[in-house]
Order: sequence, then C-alpha cells, then structure tokens
Amino acid sequence: MAASISAPFPHLILPKGQIKDGLYSALRDAILDGRLTAGTKLPSSRALADMMSISRNSVLAALERLLDEGYLFTKPSSGTYVAEVVPDQLIHIQESSKKMTTSKPHTLNINPNIEALLASWREQSSSSQKKKMFHVGVGCVDLFPHQLWGKLLTQAWRQSYYQLGQFHDPRGYLPLRQAICEYVRSTRGLNCNEQQIIIVNGTQQAIHLTAYALLQTNDEVCLDEPGYDAAFNIFQSFGAQVNLIESDEEGMQVSDITEHYLKSKLVYTAPSHQFPLGGTLSLTRRFALLDWANKAEKWIFEDDYNSEFRYGTHPIQALQGLDQQQRVVYSGTFTKMMFPEFRLGFMVVPEALIETFSAAKYYTDVRSSYLEQVALALFIQQGHYARHVRKVRKACYERQQTLIKAINEYLPDILDVQPTDSGIHLIGWLKGTWTEQEFITHCSALGLAVQPLSRYCQRTPKKAAVLLGYAAHQPEEIIENIKKLALILGK
Repeated sequence: MAASISAPFPHLILPKGQIKDGLYSALRDAILDGRLTAGTKLPSSRALADMMSISRNSVLAALERLLDEGYLFTKPSSGTYVAEVVPDQLIHIQESSKKMTTSKPHTLNINPNIEALLASWREQSSSSQKKKMFHVGVGCVDLFPHQLWGKLLTQAWRQSYYQLGQFHDPRGYLPLRQAICEYVRSTRGLNCNEQQIIIVNGTQQAIHLTAYALLQTNDEVCLDEPGYDAAFNIFQSFGAQVNLIESDEEGMQVSDITEHYLKSKLVYTAPSHQFPLGGTLSLTRRFALLDWANKAEKWIFEDDYNSEFRYGTHPIQALQGLDQQQRVVYSGTFTKMMFPEFRLGFMVVPEALIETFSAAKYYTDVRSSYLEQVALALFIQQGHYARHVRKVRKACYERQQTLIKAINEYLPDILDVQPTDSGIHLIGWLKGTWTEQEFITHCSALGLAVQPLSRYCQRTPKKAAVLLGYAAHQPEEIIENIKKLALILGK
C-alpha cells in the first residue's frame, strides 16, 4: 500500500457562524487551494478537536459532510484522507470537455413538421424580452393579489403535503375541477360535469392534446385568417393541412367551411373574441357551425381565452353550451386573468372522449402542478377569483378607453382604433402610407412591444395594422408612452 503524503497540517481559521459549518468551510477551502493535497491524511477527530479547541461532535459533523460530498475518503483501520479528485475538479473537467465539443452533426433527422416551424420560433425568441409596454396577451398583472396568493399556497401546502407522491388523476385535482365546473356553468353557460374537465398547462397544451387525440397526418383543419399563430403551428406540426377561413363583422365565415372544406375534420375558432381582430361569432353562425359538425360528425375546438374580459354586454352563450350532440372541445385559461407565468388552464371534453383525452394528457406530462391546483381551487371556492375578475374587468375597460383617447388625441393621422366590448388589446389600423415595418421600427426604438398584424396572417393582409396590449398598464403609463411615440413620429 502506498504511504500517505506527509505534510504539516495547515493553520485553519474558522469563520463566524456555527462551528461545524465553519470547520467544513475551512477544510474544504484548504483542499481546494492546495494546502491539503490529494492523499493527505487528516488527524483523528479527537486530535483535530484538540487542535481547534472545539467539540469532537462538531468535528465529526464537518468530516461526515466532506465525506458525503466526496472531498474525503476513509481507509479501514487507517484513517481519513483527502480525495484524489474532488467534486469541484470533476465539474471543471466536465465543463472543459463540453467546451471542446464544438462540431455539430451534419444530419439531424428531426421531424420535418417541427423543422418547418424553426424560422418562426427563432424570430419570436430573438425579440427583446425588455419590451414590456403594450405587450399583447398580458392581463392586469399589477392588480394580482400576490400576498393573498402566497397565503393560499401556504394553506395548500399544509393541507396537501401528505398527498405528495400519491397517484393523482391525470385530469387534475378533483376539487378544482368541481370548482371550475360550477363557475363555468354559471358564468359561461357551459353544459358539463366535473368528469369532463381536464386541467392543462395553458391553451397551447389544450390545442396540442386535441391534435394528438383527434388528428392524423394530412387531416384537414379550419382556422381563422388572421388567427392564432400558435394554433396554426401546432396543427402543422402534426402534419395537418390547415384551411384558412376569413372573418368579417360576424366572425368566422362558417359558410366557407360548409361549402368548400367538407373534408375538414376539425374547426378551430374563438367565437367569443376572435383573435386578433376581436369580432364575436354571431348566433346564426354558431348554430350553422354546430349543425354542420353534428351532421358531418366533425369536431370543433372552442378557444374561449378572453371571455371574462367583457365590458358592458353579456357574451353570447358558448358554443359548448349550445352544443346538443357533444361535438365541441372547449378550452379556457386562467393565465390572462392571473399572470403570464401561471400556466394552468382547463378543457371541457365530450363525455365520449374523456378516456381518450385523459390518456393523451397522461402520456404528455402525466399531470399539471399539484400545489398550484390546490391553491387555485381555494382561490375560486373562497370567492377571491370572482372578486378579482370584477376588479380586473373594471380596470381593463378604463385602460382601453384611455388608450383610445390617447391615440385619437396624439396619433389621429397615423392610427385608427375602435373600441371593442371585450379583450385586452386593440387593433390600430395604419393610415396613409405607413407600413407595419416602419411603424414597428419606431416602436422598438422606444422599447414598445407593439406587434404587426401580419404576424398572425398566413397571407398578406389586405390592410396594415398593429396590435397594442393595454391591460397591464396604468392609465398614466399609457398616455405617457403614446405621447413619446407621437414625438418620435414627428406628430
């Protein structure tokens, strides 16, 4: 057996704090800076305690931690030694080896449907994350009750920690599904029970699960034009053929589907608030779409992402509530009413598809965050959510009116905006010779997250327009930034 390295034991200075932690840090530092070299034998725990004038228990605790972390090792009937390769060196070696691997494989062999989306994804991900003002799709984050939510999370943890690790229904936490069921039946006119509700991680997962469960390669899908770009890309990633359906003042032109796209297996629509134009699907067209889906045995995906942001008028009953033959897959979200990082939403699926969607959810991500589900159930059950909705709705209407007034006052020759009775963004139609790119360039110079309408068009739009989100900003912020924009535009 090789003899251990003989070297004088270094002088150690213990930092302030608990003695065992101080000795651990002092010994670890001595190993890392080379004062204790690889193979050096340490004094016995009793000897080290005497040297440092501390208790042996503190020495044993520090040595045990260093042994567990790999800085030290023991030899039976011999003693404790400094390891040949300590964890910090191993990490450094791994990082260095990663840096050396710079070549990329010539052929990736990835899904061609995903590869086709990369250009769009890169364009979106490369946009500056610092642009916050007028960001589309963000609700009244400044009004969210953070302290209350923190208390509910604590309450959820206390009542639920013993259930962690147990099997839970992939459809989600039952009390939350029951609370959602009661809420949507009374506020959105849905016809459902808690067994039909599946908790998902936002609208995009709901669309993804629907494509996963119902579509096959080359199936035809109908989608609004302009429309939700994420929905278009998700359907294409499954190999679906997307038929583009234009909208007018009554919403999606359903007759175009029933006359020209009879092979379509699924229709995606946002009837309460068409995205991004903001129209509402008329009752006549709702019945026409439901009648076609029933007779042709087709499916409808109803994206009700914005129904709670309704100002002054009552929404027409959801398609799902009007559906007598269960051909509608309904999707709702909490993200815009809560905050963007809150990724919980829900689906209401036809009873015949409960098992199908449960399996699709399970094999996608098993289940959504359990603790947040419990907290959200409490938030709804205790009446906080309904109060929050009322508060947000009032604030959003005020902010919408402020934005319209500011644009009409400071940018009347550049933008034409009209009020809508729902939603959290406005469409600004560009006047004169202004192009989207020219206008967006000026907005970017001010750090404004204004979006071009063309982002949501698969064809060249007939008119140039931009989208301005207003829900996340105080009225004075809105006025100030419209003034800045008017100044840079020379108005």
